[in-house]
Amino acid sequence: MTPSRDPTAAGVAEAAAKVSAILPPTPLLPLEIEGQTIWCKAESLQPIGAFKIRGGWHRLTALSDEDRARGVVGVSSGNHAQGVAWAARRLGIAATIVMPVDAPAVKLANTRALGAEVVLYDRPGGEDRDEVAGRVCAERGATLVHAYGDPWVIEGQGSAGIEIARQMDALGVGGPDLIVAPCGGGGLTAGLALACPDAAVIPVEPEGWDDVCRSLASGTIQSVAADAPPTPCDSLQTMATRPINFRVLRERCPFGLVVTPAEVRAAQRLAFERLHLVIEPGGAAALAAVLAGKVDLKPRTAVVLTGGNTDAADFAAVLTGDN
Repeated sequence: MTPSRDPTAAGVAEAAAKVSAILPPTPLLPLEIEGQTIWCKAESLQPIGAFKIRGGWHRLTALSDEDRARGVVGVSSGNHAQGVAWAARRLGIAATIVMPVDAPAVKLANTRALGAEVVLYDRPGGEDRDEVAGRVCAERGATLVHAYGDPWVIEGQGSAGIEIARQMDALGVGGPDLIVAPCGGGGLTAGLALACPDAAVIPVEPEGWDDVCRSLASGTIQSVAADAPPTPCDSLQTMATRPINFRVLRERCPFGLVVTPAEVRAAQRLAFERLHLVIEPGGAAALAAVLAGKVDLKPRTAVVLTGGNTDAADFAAVLTGDN
């Protein structure tokens, strides 16, 4: 069961201290867009290729010895899976990850290589991943480490915001006044909002999977339509945010933005050409919104590049314009 407490700014600070003790900060790279510099946080360069290592580490290190002995269960299309598996292996905890059958092959392979057991569910067929995870937890007495609806996970993801602020200060820029970030369930955006209270935080979702955007607009949690279109942004395919996330988002995020597959591909290409980074589709969503002119940039804008776990053939097709 997901813990009932809410995430806090103090929890984000604690998570940042934990993460900095085991991992160096990821680079913050300048990128000039129409004469203005934005700062790109390269979370694609984490050991697992995504920011999810932060939440996984903060959550698992908070478990009691008894809970560690019973193991953990995660639900993910791949990046949270690898974050939990990486932390579990380092801490000697058994990890089981519920993953969709259509997850990118590289994410499935990497999760298994980190020592986690993978249980597949039929996402295209509409099987409920939370029900599958619940059964596994009940059978094994394991702790569910939710991909976004968990206070420790939210705080852990927010540690990226602490790093961004410190790095921008060290460069003499000053703390961010705007952070644009890809959004699935809202774990990262909620964490960033807690980490950087003086910055506006803008979540960016793929076309047809804009439940957070619509939730912010309506003031109540909305779900993705049952007939939502396919999207290359597998890491952002969540059906709805959760109350624990939305309580933070509705206070701190003025609105959300939506990007198309073509805009995402353009952002992937630009990140490769000008930043020399491999960014997966979901990881490029925030940059896509900036490049498409959908963001009113501020003097100290940070953009999070959340992950780089993409199949080589798919990425090659993006670069050559065949996808």
